[in-house]
Amino acid sequence: MPKGFVYLRDVDPTILQDVRYASANNFVGKTVPGYEAPECVLVKQAAEALKAVQAEFREKHLTLKVYDCYRPARAVKAFVDWAKLSDDPKAKSTFYPELEKRALFPGYIATVSSHSRGATVDLTIVPLDAAAERVTPPAGAATPCTAALGTRAPDTSIDMGTSFDCFDAKAHTNVSGLTPEQQANREMLVNVMSHHGFNNYEKERWHFTLENEPYPDTIFDFPIEPRK
Repeated sequence: MPKGFVYLRDVDPTILQDVRYASANNFVGKTVPGYEAPECVLVKQAAEALKAVQAEFREKHLTLKVYDCYRPARAVKAFVDWAKLSDDPKAKSTFYPELEKRALFPGYIATVSSHSRGATVDLTIVPLDAAAERVTPPAGAATPCTAALGTRAPDTSIDMGTSFDCFDAKAHTNVSGLTPEQQANREMLVNVMSHHGFNNYEKERWHFTLENEPYPDTIFDFPIEPRK
């Protein structure tokens, strides 16, 4: 890794990791190029800031769970290439039930991602006693990412109103139609992350970037390798 990048596990091993693009549990349905290990890699400043966020949530008997951290540029290219392929009915029914696939690019899938700068993270909040770090979706019919908790694909997250990587207006951080609990959970996450220097991306409730990121103009493409 370039100087200044770290494995989150080395900074705070208590933060749960469910790195979706290192598995088939994602919208492309397979491991994404560049994800050679299910590890969260970040610039040290972002990892240290997450450690502070985690400490605050643990006082509330909650814990962070990250879905994605640094994302190699080759992975972003793979997403763009996928968006141009023929539609996948199972992916559509789960991840973008109300949209046509052609609407995902460039509306939801960008040619350049802030994740590739190493200071952006996708995450949620999980009860402190949640045991499973990685969740395998059940075989059979797919359920929409907008479905009610307990109906949509399983996850250990508290109820945020949608599952991760939901290409839908309901995944926007501030949107009508949420239950009071869902809205309160989103606001709690945004408030704590903001307190520790992270800005939320308004179209993805799970997406946060460190405000004072060290490489605001640099795109990296090194692979995520197993931690030694």
